[in-house]
Amino acid sequence: MTALLRFGLSGVAATATHVVLFASLVELLSIAPVVATSLAFCVSLLVSYSLNYHWTFAASGSHRVMLPRYAAVATLGLALNIAITYVIVDVFGYWYGYALMAVISIVPLMSFFLSKFWAFGDNRRADTQGE
Repeated sequence: MTALLRFGLSGVAATATHVVLFASLVELLSIAPVVATSLAFCVSLLVSYSLNYHWTFAASGSHRVMLPRYAAVATLGLALNIAITYVIVDVFGYWYGYALMAVISIVPLMSFFLSKFWAFGDNRRADTQGE
């Protein structure tokens, strides 16, 4: 199975986690969409990191190297997620579902390329740096 397919499946799991939690927080607990998407993103980040590190990229490099890189990618993703949700929901007044569709279309693509070529991309060099 290719890394791209594994990334896609990992992304589906992380995205499903995000969507279910986000919609539940908004619909069941009446939490504001920007807050709900932030919480949902953080939970889905844990799912995503675990799957990508261990399965997608089969990383064996130092967590001292890869975890900060992944955290930077995730932080950028979170900022983009919040910005998209804020603009669509709070600025333009559209339904949060439109924000969700935009987020799940844009953020995963950005995350894949940064993860593949930067966060987990230097696996061999990270291995030689040790724990």
